[in-house]
Amino acid sequence: MTFEEKLEQYADLAVKVGANIQKGQYLLINTSTDTLEFTRIVVKKAYEAGAGRVQVNLTDPEFTRAFYEFGAEEEFTNFPKWIVAQRDELIERKGALLWIDAEDPDLLEGIPSSRISAQHKASGKALARYRKAIMNDDIAWSIIAVPSPKWAAKVFPNLPENEQMTALWDAIFKTVRIGEGNAVENWRNHVANLDTRAAQLNSKRYAKLHYKAPGTDLTIELPEKHIWVSGSSKTPEDTTFIANMPTEEVFTLPSKYGVNGVVSNTKPLAYQGNIIDNFTLTFERGKIVKAEAEVGNDLLQELLTNDEGSCYLGEVALVPHESPISTSGILYYNTLFDENASNHLAIGEAYPTCYEGGRELEEGQLEALGINVSITHEDFMVGSGEMDIDGILPDGTVEPIFRKGNWAF
Repeated sequence: MTFEEKLEQYADLAVKVGANIQKGQYLLINTSTDTLEFTRIVVKKAYEAGAGRVQVNLTDPEFTRAFYEFGAEEEFTNFPKWIVAQRDELIERKGALLWIDAEDPDLLEGIPSSRISAQHKASGKALARYRKAIMNDDIAWSIIAVPSPKWAAKVFPNLPENEQMTALWDAIFKTVRIGEGNAVENWRNHVANLDTRAAQLNSKRYAKLHYKAPGTDLTIELPEKHIWVSGSSKTPEDTTFIANMPTEEVFTLPSKYGVNGVVSNTKPLAYQGNIIDNFTLTFERGKIVKAEAEVGNDLLQELLTNDEGSCYLGEVALVPHESPISTSGILYYNTLFDENASNHLAIGEAYPTCYEGGRELEEGQLEALGINVSITHEDFMVGSGEMDIDGILPDGTVEPIFRKGNWAF
């Protein structure tokens, strides 16, 4: 298969499997100038699939950096109403959203963490309706990624500059199952396997999970009505979509006040154009009461104070250490990929779809049930080949779920 054929197949996957565009549906694409060649193919594929209108929002890394570096201080507590209006119309039209990511992990290195945090808070407040639509799967949405020169250089620093982009393209194609037969059929089989794993966990009805690994001894309580799900989701209109491509996880939500112990990260967290690494979080009754990072500590502290829910967990995700991304040995410095190489947790908002009937509940009702609500949702990686996880049943029976980083059943 030629590179051009792989691009075509990747675009097909994004449109037909990721966002799963329906006839007459509007599609909003958020991306950057680093992805133009590929985005043009996606737009064409979307119209061929029957999209009513495709709108592309283009940013540029230099534009973004300039704003954070030179923008007026008061602007970091503001957020443009026209962006809010665009997202609101997409929700009203039951459109679909596609992110095509080419993020430079170091884009905002050196920018004061207070500026990054202030803009995150402002956007989170302004886009509350949009955030709820995403977390509830009210619209189809999907995130994929393509290389940019700076990202490729970060991932493959030891390769000659003229080989870095090719290497990252090849790695991404492998993670999304392109190059071996029919990619769409490969994805259907893959998602079916993940759904089977989620069904196994749902049949167990564990009350708690206990994580043990070097630097980690953590107990997480699960709500009685929790639901394990895979990367395959459905809108209220019963349209199936894949939110993250690649995906290797099954996940659920924790009880907000039921997390206790210590956990250490095992891969860097790329957050807001910066790296946070070598950090440890201590939990008491769900709340992060102590957080220390060797790299990016100031930004970590800002992240945990975005709002009240930013110092609680919202997601528990299981990924075997033998997953394809993990066994590749590649560190992507991009959460979309690195979270699918490792068991991970998420700071902040929980997915209401992981709770029976949660989709129909308002924020206050979710909070009353011990389900975390926040403007933040940041995944961080904790898994390794040394991690054991036990499932604890309501009667206290302990069963192995993971041993040495992989499934025990």
